Amino acid sequence: MKRKVLITGVAGFIGSNLADRLMSEGQYEVIGIDNLSYGVKEQIPEGVVFHQLDIRDKNIYPVFEGVDFVYHFAAKNCISDCQLDPVETADINVHGTVNVFEAARRAGIKKVIYAESSALYEGSEMLPTPEWDVKPQSFYALSKMSSMLFAEGYARFSNLTFTALRYFCVYGPRQDYRRTIPPVFSAFIIKLLRGEQPVIYGTGEKRRDFIHVNDINDFHIQCMDDDRTTGKVFNLGSGLNYSVKEIYTVIAEILGSEVKPEYKSDLPGEAFANLADITEAKRLEWTPKVTLEKGLRSSIDFIRKEIEKGNI
Repeated sequence: MKRKVLITGVAGFIGSNLADRLMSEGQYEVIGIDNLSYGVKEQIPEGVVFHQLDIRDKNIYPVFEGVDFVYHFAAKNCISDCQLDPVETADINVHGTVNVFEAARRAGIKKVIYAESSALYEGSEMLPTPEWDVKPQSFYALSKMSSMLFAEGYARFSNLTFTALRYFCVYGPRQDYRRTIPPVFSAFIIKLLRGEQPVIYGTGEKRRDFIHVNDINDFHIQCMDDDRTTGKVFNLGSGLNYSVKEIYTVIAEILGSEVKPEYKSDLPGEAFANLADITEAKRLEWTPKVTLEKGLRSSIDFIRKEIEKGNI
């Protein structure tokens, strides 16, 4: 009998990739929730039982009935957008998340595996950063901190079981290029494929830890049955970081482009560098496998096809 897995944010980048992976393995019935404000319906894999609902809506409760595991990814997650509208940020990321936890509690879900964020380390000066050095700064990070505290409350008072995942800079096919400020990989690739000049905010010296979506999906699936993940929080990154300039150079070399970037004022609310301490995840025999160049090529192939289809 197939196990039932529910994914919030199923039409988004991470959600749709995980749904695709689960459907391909043939052992799961996948149910998806998304209000399509950020996600794209066409990204939802065939066979997923889809419900167009907002995570803040109590109408999500019946959808959780009979589900074994919940992956909660739905969020407002563009840091600059969150800075501009902290009220909506709290409404989606705090109110919405608590509503998901409540739905899971009522349905007796076995485990909720949910997204926190490496943004919780914005104020940390420790690199690589371990899970305990939490110092949120931006409104986005504060909303994720609130989710963490509510998860602790539900675990304490309702015996709901959680695994929290702090993603660093996840990239790969279906990465969200529709944001006000797109992730650097998508932004650079789209512009260079069109022969246009990409933008680098600041000096380009900011450093980020990039992890491919296939690697985090390995850990997602492990979380279902590995009891060592229960009640724990894990950093998911590569354990390496690169400057924005370095990323630009690699992408330009792969594409054979000589276009130079345009530099604009730095974005507010962002840490200068991040770097994951992935010791805890590696203790569970997980390790990143996708190299930066291989991962970039998969992103380029996806975006090139989307441009050819007229989707970008």
